[in-house]
This record gives sequence, structure tokens and C-alpha cells, in this order.
Amino acid sequence: MNQAPLNSADQPQKRYRIGEIGKLLDLSTRTIRYYEEIGLLNTVKRIEGGRRIYTEDDLRRLRFIKKLKLLGLSLGEMAELENHYYQHRTNKKVLPKVAELLHRHSTEIESRLNELGKLKKEINDYLSHIESKINAS
Repeated sequence: MNQAPLNSADQPQKRYRIGEIGKLLDLSTRTIRYYEEIGLLNTVKRIEGGRRIYTEDDLRRLRFIKKLKLLGLSLGEMAELENHYYQHRTNKKVLPKVAELLHRHSTEIESRLNELGKLKKEINDYLSHIESKINAS
């Protein structure tokens, strides 16, 4: 896609169409539009005809959203982070909130792993009981 000036110093910034950015990030165009609709991606520019144009900043933002999703954060939690960022306009204020959410998710995962370990033991114990009945027959 064409290069466009970023600022008065005429630094070019790559611009992408929605299909291009979707392929780069392995995201559907519908997902990208949804993130825009719910406010997770509100920097998107539009050109004549209403076509969306995405920049390197949008690309980084979508990568960050994918990473947070992979780490288990919900879209609601991401929106909370987005609101926090727009209140303070600095990552320095947002990063502690990210750390808090990740710590909470890590604790929840640890708890679920313990529960799954107990469930696995119960299954194996019951399986042994059933197999002993089968072998006794």
C-alpha cells in the first residue's frame, strides 16, 4: 500500500488495508472490525469512501491485543486497560494494571491446575476400581 506522511517532518508510515493487516496477523476482518466497534482499536483512520486504513501503530495494537488474549485476558479486561490508558495517557500507569490482571490470571490457572490434578486422581482411582471389578469377573 502507499506511504503517507506521518508528521510535519515527512516521516513516512506504512498504511494497510483491513485485508492486509488481517493476513499479517492471522485475524479475520470481522474480528478487526469488532475490536474497533468495542473500542479496543480506536485509532483507525478512514479515507474517501469510508475505507479503513491501518498504520504501524494499529498493527502493534492488534499484536498486543492478540498477546493479551493468548495470556487469558478477556475483551472486557482489555477494554478496562484501554480506558485506564486513555485516562492517564501513559504506559507507566497502565503497566501495573496489566501486571495485576496477569497475576490474577496466573493465580486462577494455578487453582484450576490443582482442581484438575484432584479430578485426574479421582478418575484414575475410579478407573482402577472398575478395572479390578472387570479382572475379578
